[in-house]
Amino acid sequence: MYKSLRPLIFLNDPEQAHHATINLLALGGSLALGRAVIRAMFPVQHNGPEVKAFGLTFPNPLGMAAGYDKEGTAWRGLACLGFGHIEVGTVTPLAQPGNPKPRVFRLVEDEAVINRMGFPGNGAEPMLRHLNQPKPKGLVLGVNIGKNKSTPLESAAEDYVTLVRAFAEKADYLAVNISSPNTPGLRTLQQRAALEALLNPVAAERSAQVKALHKPVPVLVKLAPDLSDEELDSALETIQSLGMDGVIIGNTTLRRDGLVSSKSFEEGGLSGKPLNDLNTDKIKKVFARTGGTLPIVASGGVMCTADAQRKLDAGAVLVQLYTGLIYEGPGLVCNIINTGLK
Repeated sequence: MYKSLRPLIFLNDPEQAHHATINLLALGGSLALGRAVIRAMFPVQHNGPEVKAFGLTFPNPLGMAAGYDKEGTAWRGLACLGFGHIEVGTVTPLAQPGNPKPRVFRLVEDEAVINRMGFPGNGAEPMLRHLNQPKPKGLVLGVNIGKNKSTPLESAAEDYVTLVRAFAEKADYLAVNISSPNTPGLRTLQQRAALEALLNPVAAERSAQVKALHKPVPVLVKLAPDLSDEELDSALETIQSLGMDGVIIGNTTLRRDGLVSSKSFEEGGLSGKPLNDLNTDKIKKVFARTGGTLPIVASGGVMCTADAQRKLDAGAVLVQLYTGLIYEGPGLVCNIINTGLK
């Protein structure tokens, strides 16, 4: 059904279509009848396999990547599609408009998307209210955190510490986003000295929250797929030495290799099918460099069950998707789970 409706959906501006979908999921997820209807439309028949990672138990390996439910309004509806975990955000401490529109572009011929959103959102306080809802049984909820555009890079740690303090209680895990290409200078925080200066206070605040809340607060770091091998090694050494719990590999890419769409010149981060092989190769490198001691969440280019399985085979413990939903529809989630991952 989705494939027949997709041409009509694609007549709409990508960001407008996304907001309409989010609003429908938010409405459906807020009502018991709505949640039942979504589950009936997209039935999960063979959930699993269960995954244990960074102290948490996931009902299956498949998750919703950050960037889809930016405000944390639709996560209860998304959960009904069959996701084992959902990562909301990226959230910043204060509200900000993001970059000028248009800022999202479909590259249909490439089954890809370019976005230069720039962390638009209403800030931490509204999201906290949205997360103050009953959580579906078994669902793992992550919160992806980032700095405000107006915050100087040398003060970035203050934003991240503020968000760790704000969301430690509500989130099952936190993801430190330092890899979006759409906030000026953000990716420089992946360099060793800057990363140490950022993660040291994050680790200290995490420890304080663990003590105060009497619960674990896993912190993952989301890295860019465009890091060189040397940059990747340096980042991984820092992440491990400071006791972070895992990495998300990765974010969108600035590469444009092999694209055929006329919109491939647009600035921003590329996601979707063209990112798949690059992402899988990066997972293999991270797994080899860490000897499998650092949990890897794969995020990049999953369009079908085989894509997800290849990332697990490469060393990931969990897999996330986003752009695949745009091209394959919401049934992609239960299709992957019902086909089976191992």
